[in-house]
Amino acid sequence: MKKYELTAESIVKFGRTLFRIKALVAFGNVEEGELGGFVEKEGNLDQSGNAWVYGDARVYGDARVYGDARVSGDALVYGNAQVYGDALVYGNAQVSGDARVYGDARVYG
Repeated sequence: MKKYELTAESIVKFGRTLFRIKALVAFGNVEEGELGGFVEKEGNLDQSGNAWVYGDARVYGDARVYGDARVSGDALVYGNAQVYGDALVYGNAQVSGDARVYGDARVYG
C-alpha cells in the first residue's frame, strides 16, 4: 500500500519538474491528507517506513530518502545523495553528489 501520492501541484527546479506529495495514510507524525514537500519521482521517497519530505523541501535526481529520515524547511537533497535512518536535513541545507546522511545525523543550513 502506498503511503503518499504525487499531486498536480508542481514546480520546476533546474529544469526538472517536482511534484508536491500528499499522504494517503497516517504514519509517524504525518496525518492522512497532509501535504508534504516536493519530489521529482516516487523513487525519491520510499513508500515504506516513516520517511517524509516536509514544507517546501525538495528531493530530486537520483536522490533517495528512506527509513525514518526527514527533510524539511527549504532543504534540497539531489544528485545521488541518500538520507536514511533517523537523519534530519532541514533549514536551507543542501545534500548532493554521492553524500550519505544517516543514523541520528542532523544537517542544517
